[in-house]
Amino acid sequence: MINIDKERFLYHCKDQEFVQKIIDDFHKLWYYSSAVGGTWKNSFWMGIPIQKNPMDSMIYQELIYNIRPDYIIETGTKVEGSALFFASICDMINNGSVITIDISKDIELPKHGRITYLTGNSISFEIVDFLSQRILDKNKKVMVVLDSDHSKEHVLKELEIYSKFISVGSYLVVEDTNCSGHPVIGIKGEGPMEAVQEFLKMNNNFIIDRNCEKFYLTSNPKGWLKRTKN
Repeated sequence: MINIDKERFLYHCKDQEFVQKIIDDFHKLWYYSSAVGGTWKNSFWMGIPIQKNPMDSMIYQELIYNIRPDYIIETGTKVEGSALFFASICDMINNGSVITIDISKDIELPKHGRITYLTGNSISFEIVDFLSQRILDKNKKVMVVLDSDHSKEHVLKELEIYSKFISVGSYLVVEDTNCSGHPVIGIKGEGPMEAVQEFLKMNNNFIIDRNCEKFYLTSNPKGWLKRTKN
């Protein structure tokens, strides 16, 4: 049993470096333990695999409830659980559709009336043209989740394209900004975090909403981007 002196602990919690080290250490434990069959690679939504941090899932449902988006666009369908999760929340609030995009379709995807599956590259002309014709409407509320190719170049291109779809007050979420040493090593080279940093230098219509990190552990540090103006 670990004995923790409450007063001493609360005193140290005023030290941001101390707090961040605890968060980062637990983050690494949570992330890397999937290599031995635990955590995020062994999580399910209604029986379907969902490779999401459950604390991030809680934030997503709060955002969807408050924003009530007409469309949620997801790049990177992968194991399909996240699209089903978004659709389930849309069911609960009786509003919204999910458009999820993946470069391949190797598995049978769950059928749901609110989900549209697109196969192709998220930055290809065909995909972007389809979305533009479908959702570019000033009266539609749109939220986007970027979770496909995690290279900096690809994510930055997605940010440039998909930022145009986001309605004021809604979110453009860049997943897995925790990679490239922030604090885990999920990919080689620069990735989503570096893409966000580059994007925000060129676009002042978005802010990083650190309130979305209130549960401390998030796979998307500094990746919750809220549109504040046109």
